[in-house]
Order: sequence, then structure tokens, then C-alpha cells
Amino acid sequence: MLYPLKLTAPLKDYIWGGTALKTKYNKKSNLEKVAESWELSCHKDGQSLIANGVASGMTLASYIEQQGKKILGSNADRFTYFPLLIKLIDAKDNLSVQVHPENEYALHVEGEYGKTEMWYIVDCEPGAELLYGFKNEISKAEFQQRIEDNTLLEVCNNVPVKKGDVFFIDAGTLHAIGKGILVAEIQQNSNTTYRIYDYGRLGNGGKPRDLHVQKALDVTNLSRPTKPTTPEAEMHFFADYDMKLLAHCEYFTVYHFDLIKKCNLKTDMNTFHSILVLEGGLTLCYEEGKMVLNKGESVFIPAGLGEYSLQGKGEFILSMV
Repeated sequence: MLYPLKLTAPLKDYIWGGTALKTKYNKKSNLEKVAESWELSCHKDGQSLIANGVASGMTLASYIEQQGKKILGSNADRFTYFPLLIKLIDAKDNLSVQVHPENEYALHVEGEYGKTEMWYIVDCEPGAELLYGFKNEISKAEFQQRIEDNTLLEVCNNVPVKKGDVFFIDAGTLHAIGKGILVAEIQQNSNTTYRIYDYGRLGNGGKPRDLHVQKALDVTNLSRPTKPTTPEAEMHFFADYDMKLLAHCEYFTVYHFDLIKKCNLKTDMNTFHSILVLEGGLTLCYEEGKMVLNKGESVFIPAGLGEYSLQGKGEFILSMV
């Protein structure tokens, strides 16, 4: 029987992380800091566990293997792997300046697909900013020279942020989440990152963290980003909710809902839905039952489940392929 799967996320304690995911988003962990919560993941480096129903305790990947790929929907047929990886990211400190490769390079060099992603700014401290590409186009020779002489930050594009901003990060775009920002990230299912600059920080072993300069030189787009940092469309004409199309591309489509009372949704045989609750407490109702979803919780809705509704007052992100 198909039913909505509440997920338990694997947690990551990278050195730049904070405690907000534990104190504000209900992530249970003995880790001192939680940098990332992988809300929807079938990646080998961290897999979502099912927390409810007859499949409780299984990984989501195992459940999909058991039920068949049809529960992902026909839109996922073009992928040879589970298509999405969704995270909550708490940047207590600056992340490294980094870049992700596109598919062809990543498959050839890393043996997995590349990474195009998008960020939704869930919350941020006053004055917070992030790094998004270059101020102006530079040459590959200048890029290499600035890496070598530690002047790369002088040509990077720093952008002030506020709650609700949206950043679309094409593969090849130089980027870094800045300190004091909490992000919901929807991305291709890949964990390949090329670190270019890391502020001279030491890792857990007391040594500088690895850099991947040559690979970054191979894949980085050296021009200024052109995409706006706002949702693609906003719809404010529904009585019980406001809805925004945050971003869509060949890999994912992502909406943000500000729920006032109730919204009716449906998964047909085209795609699954992933729900990530950002604020409030919601009740998910479907033909066979209901479940409560609290702030920081995620649920996977299989393709073909049919009609369901979300009721309550809060915010959530809906992702699909």
C-alpha cells in the first residue's frame, strides 16, 4: 500500500555549522553542531529513513526498490538515479568558496552526476550576505592567479540577502553561503563539490581542508550571474494560501506555500511530491488517514497516491520533478 512517508534526515556536522537545526527545527542529535539536514536523500553519503507506517525503519531507497520506480512517476524515467537531494543548511560561519561540475564532467571524473541547485533563504541575520558568481567576467588566467595569491574574494559578487530570496545555482557557478543564513537547498542528487577557498581554516584533524583548484579551473563559469534572486512567479489569489513558483528547470520544480487554512494537492503518475515544513504545524490528510507535520519535518508523497490536503497555518516547500 502506498502512503505518505515521513522521513528522518541524516545529519552532518561540518565545521561551519550551528545549532539552529536542533533548537528551532527539531533535529534530534548528540552532535555539537548540525550544519546540514538531508531532508530527502537516497545518496550513498546519507540516506533518509522512513519513520512511519509499515515501512518504518527502511531507507527511502530500499522502499523505492521494493515498490518499483513507478512511485517516482514517469517524469523521473529520464534519470538513472533518484533525482533530488533536499537539505536544510545552517551556516553559523561562512561556507567555503566552491563550485559544482555539470553532468558530463562529473560523470567522467567523479562517477556521479553534476549538481545544479537552488537556494531558498529561510532565515538570516541582519546584514547577512552570500557569494554568487563574479562581479564581472574574468579570464581563466586571472581566476587561477587570484586563487594562487589569495585575492579571489576581491572579484567575487557579494549579495545581501533577506528571508524569501531565491538563488538559482547552475552547475559551474562560483558560490558560498555566508554566515548567519539558513537555507533550504533543492539540488540534483550529487555530493560532488570543488572547494576553491576556505579562509585558511583547519579541519577536524588540525590540517587545512583539501582544495580542488584544478577541477574548479576546469568547470567554473567566469561570467557574472544573470538570473534574478526572486521567485519566478507569485500567486496571491487563493483564499486559503499564497503560492510562489520559486524555480523550475529540467531537474526540479519548486514551490513555496504560505498556508492560511487548507490546500488540496494531488500526485498523479507523473511525479512524486516532497513536502518540507518551514514554519507552523500542519495536518496532512489523505484517503487512508492523516498525519501531523511539525516545523522541520519532511514527507515523501509517492506518485499515484492521488488527492491529499494540507491543513493548518504555516509555510512549506513543495518539490517535484
